[in-house]
Amino acid sequence: MLEILADESVGGNSPTVIINRGAKKMQWPFIGCGGLGFSKTAHFTCFDSMTQLCEEDIPCIHLPPQHRSVYKMSTENKMRAVVFHSPYKVAVEERPIPKIQDSGDIVVKVTYTALCGSDLHTFRGIEPAGTGFVMGHEVTGEVVEVGSGVKSIQKGDMVVSAFTTSCGECFYCKQGFSSRCEKSVLFGCDHLDGAQAEYVRIPNADGTVMKAPEGVEEKYLVLMADIFPTGYFAASNAFKGYTPEQISEQTVVLIGCGPVGLCALINALEFKPKHLLAVDSIPSRLELARSLGAEPWNFQQDREGLDKRVKELTNGRGADAVIEVVGLSPALRTGFDLLRPWGTISSVGVHNGEIPWAGNDAYDKNLRIQMGRCPVRSVSPQALDVLKKNQHKLGFMADKIMPLSQAVEGYELFNAMKVQKVIFKAGE
Repeated sequence: MLEILADESVGGNSPTVIINRGAKKMQWPFIGCGGLGFSKTAHFTCFDSMTQLCEEDIPCIHLPPQHRSVYKMSTENKMRAVVFHSPYKVAVEERPIPKIQDSGDIVVKVTYTALCGSDLHTFRGIEPAGTGFVMGHEVTGEVVEVGSGVKSIQKGDMVVSAFTTSCGECFYCKQGFSSRCEKSVLFGCDHLDGAQAEYVRIPNADGTVMKAPEGVEEKYLVLMADIFPTGYFAASNAFKGYTPEQISEQTVVLIGCGPVGLCALINALEFKPKHLLAVDSIPSRLELARSLGAEPWNFQQDREGLDKRVKELTNGRGADAVIEVVGLSPALRTGFDLLRPWGTISSVGVHNGEIPWAGNDAYDKNLRIQMGRCPVRSVSPQALDVLKKNQHKLGFMADKIMPLSQAVEGYELFNAMKVQKVIFKAGE
């Protein structure tokens, strides 16, 4: 690393940079960047009158062209990252670029990293968490470092990573249950830094990442890290055990039309149920659900009408299946009440409260229920087939692409439900 100092003693009012490179000293005039004073490796005074000449968005010094690469050396081991400090407080900070720690690791230079609804559980303080870690678990990018034990990934590969690590070799991975891998760790927590950064380290890379396929835009491929496979998982569980002929006569209710819910909607329509009702309270989400092919219902405005409609479509029985993606007990209870005996609840919402029915209620309904985290890596091939077929419908997921440097604003917008999805472009 170069030692960079400031010297105002040469050249009248024009300060100079003295760069000590071992025994060699180099000196040039410079123009100071407005952010330069915050650099941990460059200690000079900012000259406000000169900052309007600076077009760089990182701490820098401007040198003659033949030496211009020198200034990059002061920040080459640093990156920008979104760091969690406390509920409702994240910040974009400078962090060391991660390095290989284990032979199964890779390091990825991030292209896109997205904000997921489950990130808000941490952001809002709903889930207990430490502080000081990098947020995020949805990422695509280019592999720039590869551990000695990695077999299927090479430098230069473009990849998308599942939101949890998985080894691909344990009992659960071999059964197709990668979300419960014996070595599983969630990105974006105090155990493993996340992907809302310019670089991310990915452990157990062979069992965690998938090479980017041809024919999928990268801004949509980032959805394969979590929410689109989760939507596939939710839909496929709702129809598990039924023949196509049976499904063609079914009435299904989807509760929650956020990003995961709309991914579940797209996947559910691939199974071709007779009726698909989409339930939410936000008009813009319901309009999207309508445009995708579902029958929208605002439960806050007309809960009684929703009940009557389900009964009308099913000769009074109730819904054949309910897909719940909200993660709140009242939503789960609504699904239970709308469901017919022997019906199925497929729940992928992240629940922290108690299950809102008693054992005898479930017994009397012969309830069938599938809950829990999606095994993204296990279901990725099937989910990717659906995404390829439907990516032309996903424009609403990519209508808010922001520079990573504006992540704080992105969190505020997403938390206030002013946007459907936020995708950050790293390096901007």
